[in-house]
Amino acid sequence: MEAGERRRLRREAAEYYRGLRVPERLEEALNTLFPQPPEDLYGELANYFSKFSKAPVISKLVGRRVLNGIGQPTLEVEIYCTVKNYEKRICSSLMATHSQIPENALPETIEADEKERDDSVHTAVEWVNESLNTMLRGLEPADQCQADKMLGEYFANKVEEKKEIENQEEEEGKEKEEEEAAPALYLPAPLPKQKRGGKPGRRLSVEVKPIPPAEPAEPVLCGSLAIGGTSLAIAKAGASISRVPLYLHTALLKHPQEPPKEMTLPLPMVTLLNCEKILPTKLKLVKEVILIPPAELPLKQGIERVLDIQKEMTRLLESSGKVAGPQTEVKKGKAQKALLSALKRISHLGCLTIGYDSLEQLLLLMETACNNIGLELGTDMYLAINCAAHELMDYDKGKYEILTGTFKTPDEMVAMYVEMINDFPFIIALIDPLRKEDREQWSRICCALGSKCYLIAEDAATQISKLKTDENINIAMCSGVVLKYINQTKVSDLIELTGILDGQRHITILGSPDGESSDESLVDLAVGLGARFLKLGGLSRGERVAKYNRLLAIEEELAANGALR
Repeated sequence: MEAGERRRLRREAAEYYRGLRVPERLEEALNTLFPQPPEDLYGELANYFSKFSKAPVISKLVGRRVLNGIGQPTLEVEIYCTVKNYEKRICSSLMATHSQIPENALPETIEADEKERDDSVHTAVEWVNESLNTMLRGLEPADQCQADKMLGEYFANKVEEKKEIENQEEEEGKEKEEEEAAPALYLPAPLPKQKRGGKPGRRLSVEVKPIPPAEPAEPVLCGSLAIGGTSLAIAKAGASISRVPLYLHTALLKHPQEPPKEMTLPLPMVTLLNCEKILPTKLKLVKEVILIPPAELPLKQGIERVLDIQKEMTRLLESSGKVAGPQTEVKKGKAQKALLSALKRISHLGCLTIGYDSLEQLLLLMETACNNIGLELGTDMYLAINCAAHELMDYDKGKYEILTGTFKTPDEMVAMYVEMINDFPFIIALIDPLRKEDREQWSRICCALGSKCYLIAEDAATQISKLKTDENINIAMCSGVVLKYINQTKVSDLIELTGILDGQRHITILGSPDGESSDESLVDLAVGLGARFLKLGGLSRGERVAKYNRLLAIEEELAANGALR
């Protein structure tokens, strides 16, 4: 290179650096380091100049098929960003999965559900690695609103594409049927016979008011996991790049104008027993027995109390057949064998699997276990019951089967719950006491019990995509809603929904789906969104215990910073 060319390049370089104020900022940086220069001078200079660097942007998304906590396939989304001219892996998210298949489903139904899940994960991986990877490249992870808007539009287009394909297939099917149909002679249908009027004074039998039919389950679009997984990964990347915990990043997204100075931890709803409805025992009304520590108790002490009760319950159940209290013996034979074999099983919810013959038997045992360790239900610990009423309905009879062979109408269910809460006031929450279709009875039970306990909709709440209608919540009257981060749910959806729930004085509960993963982000989301409760399952599976550990770590961190309300 000639000397003149070198001089020209030097002049251009000097102008370029002066334009970016490099000499001025270098002098400023060096002046701030004296009279006490740091041990690592270049490290300190790197820190100083990093604030002038460009904001990191997404460079690559990687989707892959992984397994969740119960061995089912799910989606992992890795996110890479360009940070200071280098591509760097920032974080990943693992999606939990939720199945709408009941416990007593037929083998072919279960097999079809497994195939559908496999196909959905495969499609989700393709979406992430191809379309979403291209679409989101160059976007700043801190811009959660824009990312979720793009994801929502992409998903809406996929839904429309599917509808067009279905309509086209339907039209082709009709044309084929018309071509194959042979000419047929149509005879007029016989007129229905007229019934003769009854004798004067005789009354016909009163018709029983039919129950509202079950609403069809919302179809899940194949590949929808990609939307939720990518949105969560972007939120985690935004928190990582901003160097704040995900719970604080979420709180700042929800309250951008007034960042919270203090934060409240959600109360844990810890599942103690899973009373599967397919067990040979009679009681069908209870699916989960849930412990809720007092609000004034530190989380660490509350978890310790739950563990103490769990140990005492296990001891009582494994003892000499005394399960309903000190005076009640379990019958020998098949029932006892079923009980002891069930005790050896840990549910997918992370708790003991057990069955009972009556509600009183179950609650008396709970009182006995607490009394044995010096605790009192209603003061030192509270109960919640997940009734999962949608699994109890016998549609042929139009009634709920609460015990084997014992049926109740929706109105009778309301009366039964009122009596239950009056007899056992330490029950402070009923989850899904009725189907979502029984809106009239939801209103009645809220009027009767709303001041005594929480009436919470979990399955009775529709899918998140249907919950919001015109700045309102489209659910039956209730105290609160369990929200689950599944499928096409986005972080922005949770922020918007919890804001509406807060405004309507509903409580928000974030809940774990059936197929939970090892990702702990749900806990951070619950804290950042200000959820009242956090329903994570039991304390006996790694993917669930990890979330309780995360909640304990957040409590410790907030307390150390003086930010724990």
